[in-house]
Amino acid sequence: MSFKKQIPNLITFLNLICGLLALIHAFNGNYNEAFSLVCLGIFFDFWDGFFARIFNAQSPLGVQLDSLADMVTSGVVPGVVMYKMLSDIQENQDIYTLTPDTYYMGIVPYIGFVITVASCFRLAKFNIDTRQTDSFIGLPTPANALLIMSIPMILFANQYEWLSEILSNPYFLVALSFLSAYLLNAEIPLFSLKVKYFSWENNKLQVFFLAISALLLVVFQYLAIPMIILFYVILSVINNTLLSKKA
Repeated sequence: MSFKKQIPNLITFLNLICGLLALIHAFNGNYNEAFSLVCLGIFFDFWDGFFARIFNAQSPLGVQLDSLADMVTSGVVPGVVMYKMLSDIQENQDIYTLTPDTYYMGIVPYIGFVITVASCFRLAKFNIDTRQTDSFIGLPTPANALLIMSIPMILFANQYEWLSEILSNPYFLVALSFLSAYLLNAEIPLFSLKVKYFSWENNKLQVFFLAISALLLVVFQYLAIPMIILFYVILSVINNTLLSKKA
């Protein structure tokens, strides 16, 4: 096989390496570095499929490698980050309990890994779901990873004290973990951001979404990330409604 055919797989491996490095930083509580590496991994994940199509190098192996790399970068890392955030709260505060015993026994932080389990199920389902060739059913793992990874970044920015209090509350983080797991596997059709054809007609929705997202990032910075994820879901629902009316 020619080297050109291997370029998409090499890009996938760069995604995986970013995920592995992000894991090291996440376990050490270096959330900024972990966030940056996950973003870089997602960038590589965006382009591996693109180059596979350009070089006509699509293969079952590439599909599996892509999912395995995503499992690390967008599945394991956000689970570890949620675990660490809940663990840090447990170590530094003693005013919250979910039950008389479980929190102090150290069980609650492990709830963060429900994100990883749900991501694993979502990625496995994606590979065999023929409905998801041009769009997604449920929140894509990279989008979910950015949602989770944005929480410590918003906390460190500390733009709004009331918001920081909410985001550092273990009840909220546990609820967010389960909401994340639900959104990953919910039967909600969402449009894809991956470019397959260079034409305005095929990409106008994506361009509109990216333009609004860029504006939100400039204005709200890290806080824009959960806003963008919410906007993505709402825009997809509106688009689905319009398409069903046309049909």
